[in-house]
Amino acid sequence: MLGASSLAGALSCGETRLARADEQYEQAIKGLPPLKITNVKAILTRPATARLVVVKVETNEPGLYGLGCATFTQRAQAVAVAVDKFIAAFAKDRDPDNIEDLWQTAYTSSYWRNGPVLNNALSGLDMALWDIKGKRAGMPVYQLFGGKCRFAVDTYKRAGEDSLEKLVETAQSYIAEGYRHVRIQLGGYGGTKISGEAAFKQAGFGLPEDQFISLKDYLNSVPEMFATLRAACGDDVELLHDIHERVSPREAIGLIEQLEPYRPFFIEDPLPPEPNLGWFRQLRNRTNVPIAMGELFNNPHEWTDLISERLIDYIRVHLSQIGGLTPARKLAALAEHFGVKTAWHGPPDVSPVGHAANAHLDLAISNFGIQEMTELNEATRDVFPGSPTFKDGYMYVNEAPGLGVDIDEKLAAKFPIFQSAGNWLPVRQADGSAVRP
Repeated sequence: MLGASSLAGALSCGETRLARADEQYEQAIKGLPPLKITNVKAILTRPATARLVVVKVETNEPGLYGLGCATFTQRAQAVAVAVDKFIAAFAKDRDPDNIEDLWQTAYTSSYWRNGPVLNNALSGLDMALWDIKGKRAGMPVYQLFGGKCRFAVDTYKRAGEDSLEKLVETAQSYIAEGYRHVRIQLGGYGGTKISGEAAFKQAGFGLPEDQFISLKDYLNSVPEMFATLRAACGDDVELLHDIHERVSPREAIGLIEQLEPYRPFFIEDPLPPEPNLGWFRQLRNRTNVPIAMGELFNNPHEWTDLISERLIDYIRVHLSQIGGLTPARKLAALAEHFGVKTAWHGPPDVSPVGHAANAHLDLAISNFGIQEMTELNEATRDVFPGSPTFKDGYMYVNEAPGLGVDIDEKLAAKFPIFQSAGNWLPVRQADGSAVRP
Protein backbone atom coordinates (compact mmCIF):
# COMPACT_ATOMS: atom_id res chain seq x y z
CA MET A 1 0.00 0.00 0.00
CA LEU A 2 1.09 3.58 -0.73
CA GLY A 3 1.79 5.86 2.15
CA ALA A 4 0.23 9.27 2.41
CA SER A 5 3.30 10.98 0.99
CA SER A 6 3.60 8.52 -1.91
CA LEU A 7 -0.09 8.91 -2.75
CA ALA A 8 0.24 12.69 -2.73
CA GLY A 9 3.23 12.44 -5.07
CA ALA A 10 1.37 10.19 -7.50
CA LEU A 11 -1.59 12.56 -7.55
CA SER A 12 0.75 15.48 -8.16
CA CYS A 13 2.40 13.71 -11.11
CA GLY A 14 -1.02 12.89 -12.54
CA GLU A 15 -2.14 16.49 -12.26
CA THR A 16 1.09 17.62 -13.95
CA ARG A 17 0.51 15.23 -16.87
CA LEU A 18 -3.08 16.44 -17.23
CA ALA A 19 -1.93 20.06 -17.14
CA ARG A 20 0.62 19.36 -19.86
CA ALA A 21 -1.99 17.58 -21.97
CA ASP A 22 -4.34 20.53 -21.58
CA GLU A 23 -1.56 22.89 -22.60
CA GLN A 24 -0.73 20.79 -25.68
CA TYR A 25 -4.41 20.65 -26.66
CA GLU A 26 -4.80 24.41 -26.29
CA GLN A 27 -1.71 24.93 -28.43
CA ALA A 28 -2.97 22.48 -31.07
CA ILE A 29 -6.38 24.07 -31.48
CA LYS A 30 -4.81 27.48 -31.91
CA GLY A 31 -3.51 26.24 -35.25
CA LEU A 32 -0.76 27.91 -37.23
CA PRO A 33 0.36 31.44 -36.40
CA PRO A 34 -1.42 34.34 -38.15
CA LEU A 35 -0.27 35.04 -41.68
CA LYS A 36 -0.81 37.88 -44.11
CA ILE A 37 -0.28 38.37 -47.84
CA THR A 38 2.33 41.08 -48.37
CA ASN A 39 2.61 41.10 -52.16
CA VAL A 40 1.25 39.49 -55.33
CA LYS A 41 3.04 39.77 -58.66
CA ALA A 42 3.07 38.27 -62.14
CA ILE A 43 6.22 36.70 -63.56
CA LEU A 44 6.37 36.42 -67.35
CA THR A 45 8.78 34.07 -69.07
CA ARG A 46 9.17 32.06 -72.28
CA PRO A 47 11.77 29.27 -71.91
CA ALA A 48 10.03 27.26 -74.65
CA THR A 49 7.39 28.31 -77.21
CA ALA A 50 4.58 29.65 -75.02
CA ARG A 51 4.32 32.92 -73.12
CA LEU A 52 3.96 31.75 -69.52
CA VAL A 53 2.42 33.79 -66.70
CA VAL A 54 3.13 32.68 -63.14
CA VAL A 55 1.72 34.41 -60.06
CA LYS A 56 3.83 34.68 -56.91
CA VAL A 57 2.05 35.35 -53.61
CA GLU A 58 4.41 36.48 -50.84
CA THR A 59 3.65 36.46 -47.12
CA ASN A 60 4.93 38.06 -43.92
CA GLU A 61 6.61 34.77 -42.96
CA PRO A 62 10.17 34.99 -44.31
CA GLY A 63 10.70 32.61 -47.22
CA LEU A 64 7.06 31.49 -47.40
CA TYR A 65 5.42 32.13 -50.78
CA GLY A 66 3.20 30.33 -53.22
CA LEU A 67 3.13 29.96 -57.00
CA GLY A 68 0.15 29.66 -59.33
CA CYS A 69 -0.33 29.40 -63.09
CA ALA A 70 -2.14 32.27 -64.83
CA THR A 71 -0.99 31.51 -68.37
CA PHE A 72 -3.13 32.90 -71.16
CA THR A 73 -0.45 32.87 -73.81
CA GLN A 74 -2.37 34.94 -76.39
CA ARG A 75 -2.96 37.75 -73.85
CA ALA A 76 -0.09 37.33 -71.41
CA GLN A 77 0.47 41.05 -70.81
CA ALA A 78 -3.23 41.65 -70.15
CA VAL A 79 -3.23 38.96 -67.44
CA ALA A 80 -0.06 40.46 -65.92
CA VAL A 81 -1.77 43.85 -65.64
CA ALA A 82 -4.81 42.26 -64.00
CA VAL A 83 -2.53 40.57 -61.46
CA ASP A 84 -0.18 43.47 -60.74
CA LYS A 85 -2.73 46.28 -60.71
CA PHE A 86 -5.86 44.65 -59.35
CA ILE A 87 -5.35 41.22 -57.74
CA ALA A 88 -2.31 42.49 -55.83
CA ALA A 89 -4.21 45.44 -54.37
CA PHE A 90 -7.18 43.23 -53.53
CA ALA A 91 -5.19 40.50 -51.77
CA LYS A 92 -2.70 42.59 -49.79
CA ASP A 93 -2.96 42.12 -45.99
CA ARG A 94 -5.54 39.32 -46.30
CA ASP A 95 -5.21 35.91 -44.66
CA PRO A 96 -3.96 33.37 -47.27
CA ASP A 97 -5.44 30.50 -45.25
CA ASN A 98 -9.00 31.52 -46.17
CA ILE A 99 -8.87 30.27 -49.76
CA GLU A 100 -12.60 29.89 -50.37
CA ASP A 101 -13.36 33.38 -49.02
CA LEU A 102 -10.54 34.92 -51.04
CA TRP A 103 -11.73 33.17 -54.20
CA GLN A 104 -15.36 34.25 -53.80
CA THR A 105 -14.57 37.86 -52.96
CA ALA A 106 -11.89 38.21 -55.62
CA TYR A 107 -14.27 36.73 -58.20
CA THR A 108 -16.85 39.44 -57.57
CA SER A 109 -14.38 42.26 -56.86
CA SER A 110 -14.50 43.43 -60.49
CA TYR A 111 -18.34 43.37 -60.43
CA TRP A 112 -18.37 42.04 -64.03
CA ARG A 113 -16.63 38.70 -64.03
CA ASN A 114 -15.54 35.64 -65.98
CA GLY A 115 -13.49 35.63 -69.14
CA PRO A 116 -9.98 34.26 -69.59
CA VAL A 117 -8.06 37.39 -68.49
CA LEU A 118 -9.80 37.82 -65.13
CA ASN A 119 -10.16 34.09 -64.53
CA ASN A 120 -6.47 33.43 -65.22
CA ALA A 121 -5.44 36.21 -62.85
CA LEU A 122 -7.72 34.71 -60.19
CA SER A 123 -6.40 31.23 -60.92
CA GLY A 124 -2.84 32.33 -60.33
CA LEU A 125 -3.84 33.66 -56.92
CA ASP A 126 -5.88 30.54 -56.09
CA MET A 127 -3.21 27.98 -57.00
CA ALA A 128 -0.60 29.99 -55.10
CA LEU A 129 -2.79 29.95 -51.99
CA TRP A 130 -3.09 26.14 -52.18
CA ASP A 131 0.69 26.00 -52.64
CA ILE A 132 1.13 28.07 -49.46
CA LYS A 133 -1.35 25.93 -47.51
CA GLY A 134 0.48 22.75 -48.51
CA LYS A 135 3.80 24.24 -47.46
CA ARG A 136 2.33 25.33 -44.13
CA ALA A 137 0.89 21.86 -43.54
CA GLY A 138 4.10 20.15 -44.66
CA MET A 139 2.13 18.14 -47.25
CA PRO A 140 1.80 17.91 -51.02
CA VAL A 141 -1.42 19.57 -52.16
CA TYR A 142 -3.02 16.25 -53.15
CA GLN A 143 -2.92 15.28 -49.46
CA LEU A 144 -5.05 18.32 -48.64
CA PHE A 145 -7.63 16.97 -51.12
CA GLY A 146 -7.82 13.60 -49.33
CA GLY A 147 -4.73 11.75 -50.55
CA LYS A 148 -4.00 9.60 -53.57
CA CYS A 149 -6.51 7.53 -55.53
CA ARG A 150 -3.73 6.26 -57.82
CA PHE A 151 0.06 5.95 -57.76
CA ALA A 152 0.60 8.30 -60.73
CA VAL A 153 -1.28 10.17 -63.45
CA ASP A 154 -1.91 8.36 -66.74
CA THR A 155 -1.40 10.68 -69.71
CA TYR A 156 -1.84 10.92 -73.45
CA LYS A 157 0.73 12.29 -75.87
CA ARG A 158 -0.08 14.26 -79.01
CA ALA A 159 1.10 12.91 -82.38
CA GLY A 160 0.68 15.35 -85.26
CA GLU A 161 2.33 14.94 -88.66
CA ASP A 162 1.71 16.05 -92.25
CA SER A 163 1.67 12.51 -93.68
CA LEU A 164 0.20 9.20 -92.62
CA GLU A 165 3.59 7.51 -92.84
CA LYS A 166 5.17 9.96 -90.39
CA LEU A 167 2.11 9.85 -88.14
CA VAL A 168 2.32 6.06 -87.85
CA GLU A 169 6.03 6.29 -87.08
CA THR A 170 5.51 8.92 -84.39
CA ALA A 171 2.59 7.08 -82.77
CA GLN A 172 4.57 3.84 -82.66
CA SER A 173 7.51 5.63 -81.05
CA TYR A 174 5.22 6.97 -78.31
CA ILE A 175 3.81 3.50 -77.71
CA ALA A 176 7.38 2.19 -77.41
CA GLU A 177 8.00 4.88 -74.74
CA GLY A 178 5.20 3.38 -72.69
CA TYR A 179 2.24 5.57 -73.63
CA ARG A 180 -1.08 3.77 -73.72
CA HIS A 181 -3.01 6.75 -75.16
CA VAL A 182 -2.05 8.77 -78.25
CA ARG A 183 -3.93 11.67 -79.79
CA ILE A 184 -3.59 11.57 -83.58
CA GLN A 185 -3.79 14.60 -85.89
CA LEU A 186 -3.02 14.69 -89.62
CA GLY A 187 -1.78 18.17 -90.47
CA GLY A 188 -2.85 20.96 -88.14
CA TYR A 189 -6.24 21.16 -86.46
CA GLY A 190 -8.82 20.52 -89.16
CA GLY A 191 -6.09 19.31 -91.53
CA THR A 192 -4.67 22.76 -92.28
CA LYS A 193 -1.54 21.30 -93.89
CA ILE A 194 -3.00 18.55 -96.05
CA SER A 195 -4.46 20.63 -98.91
CA GLY A 196 -3.01 22.70 -101.73
CA GLU A 197 -3.05 26.43 -102.48
CA ALA A 198 -6.13 28.44 -101.56
CA ALA A 199 -7.99 30.81 -103.84
CA PHE A 200 -8.05 33.54 -101.17
CA LYS A 201 -4.25 33.62 -101.14
CA GLN A 202 -4.10 33.97 -104.91
CA ALA A 203 -6.61 36.84 -104.64
CA GLY A 204 -4.55 38.59 -101.96
CA PHE A 205 -7.31 38.30 -99.37
CA GLY A 206 -6.23 38.23 -95.72
CA LEU A 207 -2.57 38.02 -94.73
CA PRO A 208 0.13 35.74 -96.20
CA GLU A 209 0.45 33.80 -92.93
CA ASP A 210 -3.27 32.99 -92.72
CA GLN A 211 -3.87 29.23 -92.84
CA PHE A 212 -5.96 27.35 -95.38
CA ILE A 213 -8.40 24.60 -94.48
CA SER A 214 -10.36 22.38 -96.84
CA LEU A 215 -13.16 20.95 -94.74
CA LYS A 216 -13.89 18.33 -97.40
CA ASP A 217 -10.29 17.11 -97.38
CA TYR A 218 -10.28 17.05 -93.59
CA LEU A 219 -13.55 15.11 -93.29
CA ASN A 220 -12.31 12.54 -95.81
CA SER A 221 -8.91 12.17 -94.16
CA VAL A 222 -9.94 11.41 -90.57
CA PRO A 223 -11.57 7.97 -91.12
CA GLU A 224 -8.61 6.94 -93.26
CA MET A 225 -6.24 8.16 -90.54
CA PHE A 226 -8.01 6.10 -87.86
CA ALA A 227 -8.11 3.00 -90.07
CA THR A 228 -4.39 3.30 -90.85
CA LEU A 229 -3.32 3.93 -87.24
CA ARG A 230 -5.52 1.19 -85.85
CA ALA A 231 -4.10 -1.31 -88.34
CA ALA A 232 -0.51 -0.22 -87.72
CA CYS A 233 -0.64 0.14 -83.93
CA GLY A 234 -3.08 -2.60 -82.95
CA ASP A 235 -6.06 -2.65 -80.63
CA ASP A 236 -4.27 -2.18 -77.33
CA VAL A 237 -3.44 1.51 -77.76
CA GLU A 238 -6.17 4.09 -77.18
CA LEU A 239 -6.52 6.60 -80.04
CA LEU A 240 -7.86 10.13 -79.50
CA HIS A 241 -8.59 12.98 -81.93
CA ASP A 242 -9.35 16.70 -81.64
CA ILE A 243 -11.87 18.17 -84.12
CA HIS A 244 -11.21 21.57 -82.54
CA GLU A 245 -14.71 22.79 -83.50
CA ARG A 246 -13.66 23.36 -87.09
CA VAL A 247 -16.60 21.74 -88.87
CA SER A 248 -20.34 22.27 -88.63
CA PRO A 249 -22.33 20.30 -86.02
CA ARG A 250 -23.94 18.21 -88.76
CA GLU A 251 -20.54 17.39 -90.28
CA ALA A 252 -19.09 16.59 -86.84
CA ILE A 253 -21.88 14.13 -86.06
CA GLY A 254 -21.47 12.40 -89.43
CA LEU A 255 -17.71 12.17 -88.98
CA ILE A 256 -17.91 10.72 -85.49
CA GLU A 257 -20.40 8.09 -86.67
CA GLN A 258 -17.85 6.96 -89.26
CA LEU A 259 -15.19 6.54 -86.56
CA GLU A 260 -17.14 4.06 -84.41
CA PRO A 261 -15.47 0.93 -85.93
CA TYR A 262 -12.05 2.22 -84.81
CA ARG A 263 -13.12 2.62 -81.14
CA PRO A 264 -11.78 6.10 -80.33
CA PHE A 265 -10.96 6.69 -76.66
CA PHE A 266 -12.66 10.05 -77.14
CA ILE A 267 -13.24 12.74 -79.74
CA GLU A 268 -12.37 16.15 -78.43
CA ASP A 269 -14.27 19.43 -78.84
CA PRO A 270 -16.55 18.38 -81.74
CA LEU A 271 -18.89 21.40 -81.32
CA PRO A 272 -18.39 25.10 -80.51
CA PRO A 273 -18.52 26.20 -76.84
CA GLU A 274 -21.52 28.45 -77.42
CA PRO A 275 -24.89 26.99 -76.25
CA ASN A 276 -25.39 23.89 -78.37
CA LEU A 277 -27.45 21.54 -76.22
CA GLY A 278 -29.70 20.61 -79.14
CA TRP A 279 -26.76 19.47 -81.25
CA PHE A 280 -25.17 17.63 -78.30
CA ARG A 281 -28.43 15.75 -77.76
CA GLN A 282 -28.43 14.74 -81.43
CA LEU A 283 -24.79 13.70 -81.18
CA ARG A 284 -25.49 11.55 -78.13
CA ASN A 285 -28.48 9.90 -79.82
CA ARG A 286 -26.53 9.11 -82.99
CA THR A 287 -23.28 7.63 -81.66
CA ASN A 288 -21.71 5.89 -78.67
CA VAL A 289 -18.24 7.36 -79.30
CA PRO A 290 -17.06 9.07 -76.08
CA ILE A 291 -17.02 12.87 -76.26
CA ALA A 292 -14.62 15.24 -74.48
CA MET A 293 -15.51 18.92 -74.24
CA GLY A 294 -14.59 22.13 -72.47
CA GLU A 295 -11.23 23.55 -73.53
CA LEU A 296 -12.74 26.99 -74.17
CA PHE A 297 -15.20 27.05 -71.26
CA ASN A 298 -15.03 29.98 -68.83
CA ASN A 299 -17.80 29.43 -66.29
CA PRO A 300 -20.15 26.78 -64.85
CA HIS A 301 -23.06 27.82 -67.06
CA GLU A 302 -21.19 26.29 -70.01
CA TRP A 303 -20.67 22.84 -68.53
CA THR A 304 -23.43 22.25 -65.99
CA ASP A 305 -26.15 21.16 -68.45
CA LEU A 306 -23.76 19.09 -70.55
CA ILE A 307 -22.74 17.16 -67.45
CA SER A 308 -26.14 16.88 -65.77
CA GLU A 309 -27.76 15.64 -69.00
CA ARG A 310 -24.84 13.21 -69.52
CA LEU A 311 -24.18 14.61 -72.99
CA ILE A 312 -20.40 14.37 -72.64
CA ASP A 313 -18.08 11.72 -71.21
CA TYR A 314 -14.99 13.80 -70.34
CA ILE A 315 -14.71 17.39 -69.11
CA ARG A 316 -11.44 18.94 -70.26
CA VAL A 317 -11.38 22.52 -69.08
CA HIS A 318 -8.23 24.61 -68.76
CA LEU A 319 -7.84 24.96 -64.99
CA SER A 320 -6.48 28.50 -65.08
CA GLN A 321 -9.24 29.64 -67.43
CA ILE A 322 -11.98 28.61 -64.99
CA GLY A 323 -10.27 30.17 -61.96
CA GLY A 324 -7.95 27.56 -60.50
CA LEU A 325 -8.08 24.55 -58.21
CA THR A 326 -10.97 25.79 -56.07
CA PRO A 327 -13.61 25.71 -58.85
CA ALA A 328 -11.98 22.68 -60.50
CA ARG A 329 -12.49 20.58 -57.35
CA LYS A 330 -16.17 21.49 -57.39
CA LEU A 331 -16.42 20.73 -61.09
CA ALA A 332 -14.84 17.31 -60.58
CA ALA A 333 -17.33 16.57 -57.79
CA LEU A 334 -20.25 17.61 -59.99
CA ALA A 335 -19.00 15.44 -62.85
CA GLU A 336 -18.54 12.44 -60.55
CA HIS A 337 -22.25 12.40 -59.71
CA PHE A 338 -23.16 12.08 -63.40
CA GLY A 339 -20.53 9.56 -64.47
CA VAL A 340 -18.38 12.13 -66.32
CA LYS A 341 -14.60 11.81 -66.06
CA THR A 342 -11.90 14.47 -66.14
CA ALA A 343 -9.35 15.15 -68.88
CA TRP A 344 -7.89 18.53 -67.92
CA HIS A 345 -6.32 20.62 -70.69
CA GLY A 346 -2.52 20.29 -70.54
CA PRO A 347 -0.96 21.90 -73.65
CA PRO A 348 2.43 23.66 -73.97
CA ASP A 349 0.78 26.94 -72.94
CA VAL A 350 0.50 25.76 -69.33
CA SER A 351 3.41 26.42 -67.00
CA PRO A 352 4.98 23.60 -64.97
CA VAL A 353 3.13 25.07 -61.99
CA GLY A 354 -0.12 24.55 -63.89
CA HIS A 355 0.83 21.02 -64.93
CA ALA A 356 1.57 20.23 -61.28
CA ALA A 357 -1.83 21.64 -60.25
CA ASN A 358 -3.50 19.39 -62.84
CA ALA A 359 -1.63 16.38 -61.52
CA HIS A 360 -2.29 17.02 -57.82
CA LEU A 361 -6.02 17.13 -58.53
CA ASP A 362 -5.78 14.09 -60.83
CA LEU A 363 -4.18 12.08 -58.04
CA ALA A 364 -6.93 12.85 -55.55
CA ILE A 365 -10.22 12.53 -57.47
CA SER A 366 -12.04 9.26 -58.06
CA ASN A 367 -13.43 10.19 -61.50
CA PHE A 368 -10.08 10.93 -63.14
CA GLY A 369 -10.08 9.90 -66.80
CA ILE A 370 -6.85 10.90 -68.55
CA GLN A 371 -4.43 13.84 -68.55
CA GLU A 372 -2.98 15.64 -71.57
CA MET A 373 0.79 15.89 -71.17
CA THR A 374 3.47 18.25 -72.47
CA GLU A 375 7.17 17.52 -72.61
CA LEU A 376 9.26 20.16 -70.81
CA ASN A 377 12.54 21.23 -72.38
CA GLU A 378 15.73 21.65 -70.39
CA ALA A 379 15.40 25.43 -70.15
CA THR A 380 11.88 25.12 -68.72
CA ARG A 381 13.02 22.61 -66.10
CA ASP A 382 15.88 24.93 -65.14
CA VAL A 383 13.51 27.88 -64.71
CA PHE A 384 11.02 25.71 -62.78
CA PRO A 385 12.87 23.35 -60.40
CA GLY A 386 10.67 20.53 -59.16
CA SER A 387 8.60 20.27 -62.34
CA PRO A 388 6.54 17.11 -62.85
CA THR A 389 8.35 14.16 -64.42
CA PHE A 390 7.20 11.46 -66.86
CA LYS A 391 7.94 7.75 -67.07
CA ASP A 392 6.20 5.01 -69.06
CA GLY A 393 3.36 7.36 -69.94
CA TYR A 394 2.70 8.39 -66.33
CA MET A 395 3.17 11.83 -64.78
CA TYR A 396 4.67 12.12 -61.30
CA VAL A 397 4.62 15.18 -59.05
CA ASN A 398 7.42 16.35 -56.85
CA GLU A 399 6.44 15.06 -53.40
CA ALA A 400 7.59 18.26 -51.66
CA PRO A 401 5.04 20.25 -49.64
CA GLY A 402 2.68 22.40 -51.71
CA LEU A 403 2.59 22.03 -55.48
CA GLY A 404 6.27 21.09 -55.41
CA VAL A 405 7.39 23.51 -58.16
CA ASP A 406 9.61 26.56 -57.62
CA ILE A 407 10.80 29.31 -59.98
CA ASP A 408 14.25 30.81 -60.57
CA GLU A 409 13.24 34.42 -61.20
CA LYS A 410 16.66 35.54 -62.39
CA LEU A 411 16.80 32.75 -64.94
CA ALA A 412 13.15 33.34 -65.93
CA ALA A 413 14.04 36.93 -66.77
CA LYS A 414 16.57 35.67 -69.34
CA PHE A 415 13.65 34.29 -71.38
CA PRO A 416 11.51 37.38 -72.14
CA ILE A 417 8.10 36.86 -73.71
CA PHE A 418 8.72 39.52 -76.41
CA GLN A 419 6.13 42.15 -77.22
CA SER A 420 4.39 40.44 -80.13
CA ALA A 421 0.65 40.12 -79.68
CA GLY A 422 0.56 36.33 -79.71
CA ASN A 423 -2.68 36.23 -81.65
CA TRP A 424 -4.27 32.97 -82.78
CA LEU A 425 -3.66 32.93 -86.56
CA PRO A 426 -6.77 33.07 -88.76
CA VAL A 427 -7.84 29.85 -90.50
CA ARG A 428 -9.80 30.32 -93.74
CA GLN A 429 -11.66 28.29 -96.30
CA ALA A 430 -10.85 28.62 -100.01
CA ASP A 431 -12.97 31.76 -100.44
CA GLY A 432 -11.44 33.43 -97.41
CA SER A 433 -14.26 32.69 -94.94
CA ALA A 434 -12.88 32.45 -91.41
CA VAL A 435 -13.21 29.15 -89.55
CA ARG A 436 -13.45 28.92 -85.76
CA PRO A 437 -11.93 28.73 -83.24
